[in-house]
Amino acid sequence: YFALTLVQVVFYLAGGMPLFDSLCNAFATAGTGGFSIKADSFASYSMYAQTVTTVFMALFGVNFSIYFFLLQKKFDLAFKNTELRWYVGIILFSIAMITANILPMYPDFHAAIHHAAFSVSSVITTTGFGTENFDLWPEFSRVILVLLMIVGACAGSTGGGLKVSRVVILMRAAKAELRKILRPHTVKVITVDDKPVSGETVRAVSTYFILYVLIAAASVLLVSLDGYDGSTTLTAVMATFNNIGPGLGLCGPAGNFAFFSPFAKVILCLDMLL
Repeated sequence: YFALTLVQVVFYLAGGMPLFDSLCNAFATAGTGGFSIKADSFASYSMYAQTVTTVFMALFGVNFSIYFFLLQKKFDLAFKNTELRWYVGIILFSIAMITANILPMYPDFHAAIHHAAFSVSSVITTTGFGTENFDLWPEFSRVILVLLMIVGACAGSTGGGLKVSRVVILMRAAKAELRKILRPHTVKVITVDDKPVSGETVRAVSTYFILYVLIAAASVLLVSLDGYDGSTTLTAVMATFNNIGPGLGLCGPAGNFAFFSPFAKVILCLDMLL
């Protein structure tokens, strides 16, 4: 963690960023905290600084066990890790889809993919930095970003959200249950990294997901008493419950949470803590 932060600071300094800015931004990236010392987050920094941040946000969203494997030169364990492959796959797929969707809004392909990559890296790792007001993007891109808010980063990282490993287990458990319904006599063992996942683990993940959905639903219902539009209400809860920062609508990258009533703020505070 310290080494990655230090390397990021060095990259920032190499690009001409002042030492104070470099330290603050590296600390905010490492903890996927997302607090910038500028009012426009990362919009006024150079494209180089934004690219460095994109890469390091993604790196801090990786399970730190992977880095331990790399240090031990166990490269096969690192690169064959199911969660890592899913994490990278989700990021690349999301960047490709959003880039294609927002391309008409930008002067060239490079600008579109640059801002798409930054936003995807920021949202999936629950960092919350911004270079663009992605609330102005087409609905398709906005929905992808909301889904990324829910998925979150890898387990064992500094990121929030459900975590990629839990999503993988839930999907494989659902697939096994469907297969069992279609073929009752089939015995299907759920595996991750070629190791069987115990029924206890599957139950624990399922319970976690059920609690996640119930708390999120209750929060959306209570925050909706303020009477704001559905996009603002839903993503305000998603942004706080998944520890992201910006949502969509009035609480998007260009907005804040100041307009909510004291009651709604209490609910959103509890969501952050939960």
